[in-house]
Amino acid sequence: MPFSIRPDRSFKAQFYKVAQRQLRHAIDILDTRPQGTDHAIHEARKRLKRVRSLYRLVSRQVPKFSARENARLRGIARSLSTLRDAAALVETATYLHDHARDSDEAEALSRIVTTLSARRDKIAAAQRDPEKVVADTIAALKRAVSALDDVRLKGNHRRQGRMLAQGWNDTVRKARKALAACEGQVSAEAFHTLRKRTQDYRAYHKLLNPLWPAAMSAKYEEASGLIELLGRVNDLELLCDLVETEHQHFENADDLAHLLYTIIFHQQQDRHAALERAEHIFGADAEDEAIRIEVLWIAFGE
Repeated sequence: MPFSIRPDRSFKAQFYKVAQRQLRHAIDILDTRPQGTDHAIHEARKRLKRVRSLYRLVSRQVPKFSARENARLRGIARSLSTLRDAAALVETATYLHDHARDSDEAEALSRIVTTLSARRDKIAAAQRDPEKVVADTIAALKRAVSALDDVRLKGNHRRQGRMLAQGWNDTVRKARKALAACEGQVSAEAFHTLRKRTQDYRAYHKLLNPLWPAAMSAKYEEASGLIELLGRVNDLELLCDLVETEHQHFENADDLAHLLYTIIFHQQQDRHAALERAEHIFGADAEDEAIRIEVLWIAFGE
């Protein structure tokens, strides 16, 4: 589903079209679920993240709309998160198993994967009517589509370029702040914030790709690699939290020891790699990107 805005066409019309397409795609995939419910939820949440990034990009001009609709879409995503979070923990444990350093660790992690898979299935079975959850979500998404009629983007092409530059700069500034917090101390929240702002940053490179396709595509891939690392850092933290809050799933002391050791090992590796990549992506050059965005946007309109 296209997620891009061309600088030689009406920004207002494209904004509406892009947001509507992403929301309607989320509705369609939840309605049809061609590859199952879990995949549909994962895909729908990806579309919601894109739309939320888009709304943050224009938040300087439509702050009330952006705040209200971001809250709406955040609530929708959370309503879908329980089963997806349980599935993500299985995927994380599977990753650890696939990267086990010896046979004993592999056997222990294989049993952990089985345990977490059973937990996921139990959560799915205990959920309230999944069809009602999906139906309620679709209804909420349709209201989000209707809310687009409330958007009132103003200004000429030059002013829109300034708005995009401000939104871009806000995201880079917040990412750099989160990066500084990550380097100052090991904080799960700081790493999570860095991931969210990197997701916005990546979304903007896809959205505004027509401005400078080669450079935008290259930076998009770099951001994607960082998001993958930060996602694993987050999932490892969630798995560690699960060990503390639901210890009844981990009664085998040897298996638990293997799990905790490999979590710590991968956390240290992934955090270090993520910080190196983030320093490169959000380094000094990133401060000038907003200026380039504005100049390129205006040049296309002249």
